[in-house]
Amino acid sequence: MPRVGDTLTTLISEDLIADRVGELAAQIDAEYRDQGDLILVGVLKGSFVFLADLARRLTIPHRIEFIAVSSYGDRESEDPGAVRLILDVRHDIGGRHVLVVEDIVDTGYTLSYLVRLLNARLPASLRTCTLLRKPDRAKVAVTIDYLGFDIPDVWVVGYGLDYAERYRTLPRICAMKPPAA
Repeated sequence: MPRVGDTLTTLISEDLIADRVGELAAQIDAEYRDQGDLILVGVLKGSFVFLADLARRLTIPHRIEFIAVSSYGDRESEDPGAVRLILDVRHDIGGRHVLVVEDIVDTGYTLSYLVRLLNARLPASLRTCTLLRKPDRAKVAVTIDYLGFDIPDVWVVGYGLDYAERYRTLPRICAMKPPAA
């Protein structure tokens, strides 16, 4: 239920998300078949719903790890893309196939940071999967190996994404306009 004054408009339906997650899982299954365990690294908090649905659809052997980062740069900062690690993966990923699972790629700073961080640990392979990408907001080039949807530059909530910790459990992706301040 929307908070008073919040306007939510469905951008991507529950059915469309389910179909695309199934397609992504089939693509990942095909590409990693006979590769051994795949480590899915979910980026908290936003990816948890997408990660769970994707993992349940995979038929290849896999295990799940989590990582959490915080963007602490701001528009006035000398380093607007500054990112810091809050929670690291618990197991060694060296020599393993790793797939970073992200909810949304906006500027690309966070995913770029994670790719550098995890590549330094010498995985057998490192790929990226994101549910959403805002191509108009990109500040750094990042490779996205598995992409759910490109979306316009609007604030989105639902399916793990939030506004002030609200709306994460909506089963669809909605564009949101908060009340005027």
